[in-house]
Amino acid sequence: MYHTIYKEVEIDVELSDFDTEDLLEELESRGSPAVDVGDGNALVVSIYEKRRLGKDYQTELDQLIRQVTGRVL
Repeated sequence: MYHTIYKEVEIDVELSDFDTEDLLEELESRGSPAVDVGDGNALVVSIYEKRRLGKDYQTELDQLIRQVTGRVL
């Protein structure tokens, strides 16, 4: 006869303890497709700078949306 015992423990971890591949695999195992934003970081910086200066940033915003969602507005 087998008995199953569950024990709850708390462990302090930080995201820096895991590499990117581990985190992407975990997301995919939970049903969340991993998103590769490619040069998305540069687009966000560009959007920020243009918005800060009051310039039009719609083109960069559209590019970022396309990269992240794969959809075109």
